[in-house]
Amino acid sequence: MNFGYMKKEKKNLLWVKLDNAAKIYPAARRRNWSNLFRQSVTLCEEMDREVLQSALDVTVKRFPSIAAKLRKGVFWYYLQQVEKAPEIGQEYSYPLVFMDSNEMRKCAFRVIAHENRIAVEYFHSLTDGTGALIFLKSLTAEYLEQKYGISIPCEHGVLDRDEEPREEELEDSFLKYAGKVAASRKDTNAWKMSGEPQPGNTLNLTCFQLPVQKVRELAHKNNTTLTVFLSAVMMQALLNLQREKVKSFRKRKGIKLLIPVNLRQLFPSNTLRNFAMYTIPEIDPRLGEYSFEEICDVIKHKMGAEVTAKYMSTVIATNVNDEKNPVIRLIPLPIKNAVMKAIFDTVGEKKSCLTMSNLGFVQLPEIMKRYIKRFDFILGVQAAAPYNCGVISYGDTIYINFIRNIRDAELERHFYIVLRDMGIPVTVESNQT
Repeated sequence: MNFGYMKKEKKNLLWVKLDNAAKIYPAARRRNWSNLFRQSVTLCEEMDREVLQSALDVTVKRFPSIAAKLRKGVFWYYLQQVEKAPEIGQEYSYPLVFMDSNEMRKCAFRVIAHENRIAVEYFHSLTDGTGALIFLKSLTAEYLEQKYGISIPCEHGVLDRDEEPREEELEDSFLKYAGKVAASRKDTNAWKMSGEPQPGNTLNLTCFQLPVQKVRELAHKNNTTLTVFLSAVMMQALLNLQREKVKSFRKRKGIKLLIPVNLRQLFPSNTLRNFAMYTIPEIDPRLGEYSFEEICDVIKHKMGAEVTAKYMSTVIATNVNDEKNPVIRLIPLPIKNAVMKAIFDTVGEKKSCLTMSNLGFVQLPEIMKRYIKRFDFILGVQAAAPYNCGVISYGDTIYINFIRNIRDAELERHFYIVLRDMGIPVTVESNQT
C-alpha cells in the first residue's frame, strides 16, 4: 500500500506530518494546559482490565495515526506510530489531567479503565471527535468480542481490527479540499467569563442528562435542529450570566459560541485525522433583549450561510495557504512555535465565550447495544477561558458535559434555569463533593 505522505522507519512504524488543523496544538501548549479531550463508554458490567489490555493491543495496530506519539522535527512536529499499546491507566480524581511533553513523546493518548467505564483521552493533534469516536467504538467492539465470544459486524463506525489502515483514513483532507479563495480572518472579540481558579489546576465536571424526545419536540417547535436548539439554550444562559455580572448594557460584549462543524458531512472524506472547522454565531447584547426564538434564528441563519462546502473551502484555504507559504515552511520549529502561540493567544482564544461541540447520536451495531449503558464526550477547558462543553447522545438520553477550572458553577446554574423554565426534565451529575 502506498501511503504517499506516510513514511516508514525501523520496525515498520509509520510516521506522518501533522494535519493542517493539528499544527497549532503543540505550539499552543503551556505549563498547565494541554489541548486534550475525552470520550468514554460505560458498559453494563464491570471492566475486565486484562481483556481490555488485550483488546487495545489489537486495536492500536489498526489506527497508526491515532495510536501515535508526538515527535519534533526541524521544521514541523510529526506523529509516529507507537511501538506497542500503552498500559491501561487508572482513573484520576478529575478528567483530562495535564499531559506533559514527556508523556506525549511516549504516547499522545491514554486509555483509562474505571469500574465499568472505558475512557480514552486524546491530544487534539491526533484526531478530532469523529475519528476518536471510531477508535473508541472499534476498541469497545474488540473488547466485547474477546470478553463474550460474540461476533460484531463492522458497521456504524466499527472498523475491522484485522484490516490494514486504508489510505483515505490517513490523508490530510484539509489539503485536498482547500478552495481557491481564502476567507477573511477579521472578527471581533467575545465576552470572557472569569472566576476564582480551582486550586492545583483541578477541573470541575458537571453532566446534564436530558431526554432526547422532549428536546427534539421543542427543537421542532422552534423550527430548528437539536444542535441549534441546545446552542441557543447555551447562548441564552450566557446572556443571562453576563446580565447578572455586567450591570451596564453599554459595557457588555458579544456572546459568541464556537460550534465545530464535521467537514465529512460536506466533503467526501473518510479521514480519521482532524477534519473539522467551526462557525461562530454572535448575539450583541447592547442591541436590546433577545427572545429565545430570535437566538435560534441567529444561530440557524449563521449555520445556514456558513455550513456549506463552498464557504468552508474558503476557511480551509485561509489556513492551508499559510502552511504552503515557502518562507513559513523554512522557518525553524522554535520560531514557528513562538509565532503560532502568539496567534493562538490573540486570535484563537478570544473569538468565542466557549466551544459547544455536539457529536450527535451514537450509532452502534445492534449486538453491541445490550452491553452498553452510555457514552460521554468531554472537552478540555480553553487555555485562557474557564469553560468548555461537549455533547453526545446515546439511546434516549443527551449527555451535556460542562468542564471548568473555576470554583463557582455560575454558567451551569443559568443553563439549568433555562432548561427548567422550558419544562425540560434534567438529571445533573458532578465530580464536586
